[in-house]
Amino acid sequence: MIKFDQVTKVYGDKVKAVDNVSFDVPEGNIVVFLGPSGCGKTTTLRMVNRLETITDGKIFVNGTDVNSLNEIELRRKIGYVIQHNGLFPNMTIEDNVMAVPNLIGWDRKKKADRYKYLMDLVGLNPDEYRKRYPHELSGGQQQRVGIARAMAADPPVMLMDEPFGALDPVIRTRIQNEFLQIQQEVKKTILFVSHDIDEAIKMGDAIAIFQNGKLMQYDSPSELLAHPKNEFVREFVGKDRALKSLSLHTVEDLISERMLRKLDGNENSNKKTISVETNLRDALSILLNQEADQLVVQANNKLVGAMKIDDVEAYLHQHIK
Repeated sequence: MIKFDQVTKVYGDKVKAVDNVSFDVPEGNIVVFLGPSGCGKTTTLRMVNRLETITDGKIFVNGTDVNSLNEIELRRKIGYVIQHNGLFPNMTIEDNVMAVPNLIGWDRKKKADRYKYLMDLVGLNPDEYRKRYPHELSGGQQQRVGIARAMAADPPVMLMDEPFGALDPVIRTRIQNEFLQIQQEVKKTILFVSHDIDEAIKMGDAIAIFQNGKLMQYDSPSELLAHPKNEFVREFVGKDRALKSLSLHTVEDLISERMLRKLDGNENSNKKTISVETNLRDALSILLNQEADQLVVQANNKLVGAMKIDDVEAYLHQHIK
């Protein structure tokens, strides 16, 4: 769907912000651009919709060279979400969401149907927010509207530049989860800039790590954590990469290989019920923080057994090197 072919961006005569970058993004995938400040990740993103010019090389979207297209037309076909949402302060929420459909001449019914669908999709009541203005919304609500606006004309590609970076941690986690649920329905091809390795692991089908404009590694989160290609990647993902890897595995993965402990029937024991869909990093965190001595696992509304720290540690040693 998106192809970077030896893409380079030079500022002035000497400064290479992006240096000979090549990789492919399959249709319907989320690829997270990760790296320290100034590494070239945002410049790489912005060359896709030509907010930054390409010095050398080519970028293809669905087989078409982006430089062969009118830049205004190109941008109308690519959704764009930034950290502070970029909503127009003097326009109502409905007009913000429908900005691109208005520009390209959609009829009234098509716009009304699309507005309702998108607001429902991002969890905001269409009628309640229709005539409100951005300053009347919370940061999380504004970010939802920004996502709805980016999807308004149903673009196949979305560019997201640290879209959740300005949100507090609790709201950020909630919006991440909601966005991943939305992605299951809409299946957009998404390039997503982040500075947070945990966010990248959670959100990405693949991660591209940059340093000084160069692409250091492009792999799935599990491969990146298990086999960093060089010392920079190893240091960037952190010494706790084995623990980070646990977020890619669920309780269901564990019990597919290890028998759960029998429920002890002791009503006074310190235990907590979790779903088989819980990732093992969250499960281990509950146990390490002494929120519970054991976790009771629920599947299909039935309690199927219990697990303790030893079970997670055994799975960790077996699967994550």
